[in-house]
This record gives sequence, structure tokens and C-alpha cells, in this order.
Amino acid sequence: MEYLIITFGAYLLGSIPFGFILTKMFLKKDIRNIGSGNIGATNALRTGNKLIGYATLTLDITKAMVPVIFIKLNYPEYIFITSLSVFLGHVFPIWLKFKGGKGVATYLGILFSINLIYGFIFIVVWIFTFIISKYSSLSSIVASLLVPIYILLFENYNSLFFIIMFVLIFYTHRKNVKRLKNKEESKTKIY
Repeated sequence: MEYLIITFGAYLLGSIPFGFILTKMFLKKDIRNIGSGNIGATNALRTGNKLIGYATLTLDITKAMVPVIFIKLNYPEYIFITSLSVFLGHVFPIWLKFKGGKGVATYLGILFSINLIYGFIFIVVWIFTFIISKYSSLSSIVASLLVPIYILLFENYNSLFFIIMFVLIFYTHRKNVKRLKNKEESKTKIY
């Protein structure tokens, strides 16, 4: 019972579609009709309102950190299932017919909650890749790949969860990968 409550509670928190809510509240628009149609921070930036974009990013990170840190402190044996549930909540939110974001900001919140170093590795790799390419999607894929590689090479820590997360991030970016391959992907303006 405890397991089900934790899993479902984390999923529901992850399901809160902040990009959708903020765009609806302040711009009176449906973010699903803007840009890529995604509810995440990158597409929220495409609304033209940077404040909404960065607020979405911050809230999507926070909604992962709150349950994962709570579980880490109180029920550490459930940390990975909680992290996965929050992530799946964001990607497949019950409130939006299971069509959500790509999970990058939520995953960043998970990383920082599990280990600050993992979060910083993700950010540094993301920024470095973005400076070179200007592609948010490519930066997210490369950063999510480098985290399990770092763990495998330098830490005696189970990397299976982080490999699974890389596969999921790659899956949520499958259309971006196709566009990158065909040189049709849009570059992202973050400032």
C-alpha cells in the first residue's frame, strides 16, 4: 500500500502541467497550439514570453525535487521508483490526456535531488553542447547520456536507473532526432 501511495502521489505531482497552466493564465493561449505543441519549458520560451518560459523551467524542476527529496529523507528505498513516477507524470500527465513534456527539466530536478554532482554535470554538458550547436534537444540528449557514463566511469553507484532515464529522454526526443538527422531542427533562443 505504501509503495502504491508513493508511486501514485509522485506521478500526480509530476503531472502538474505548469507550461500549460502559466500560458493559459497569463497569455490566454493553449501552449499545445504554439511551436512544437509541447508543454515544457523550451516550448514555453517559444510563446515569446521569457518569464513564462523560465517560470515553467523552474516549476518543472521543483515539482520533481519536492517528492524526490522527501522520499530520499524518509523512504530512501523508494527513491528510484519515485523519480521514475515523477518523470512519467510529466511526460504522460493524466490531466492532458497523457500528452505532456519531454521531461528534461523534471529529470534535472531528479538529478539534483539524488546527487548535486549529477545535476551540475547535466547542466555543464547541456550548456557546452548548446553553445556549440544551439539545439536544446541535442543538448538534452547528450547531457542525459553523459550522466550514466560519468557514474559508470567514476562512481561505485548503480547506473541502471540513469541508463533507463537516458533511453526515456531519447524516446521523448525521437522526433527531434529525426529532424536533427534531416537538418530540419529549429535552433533555440534561450535569452
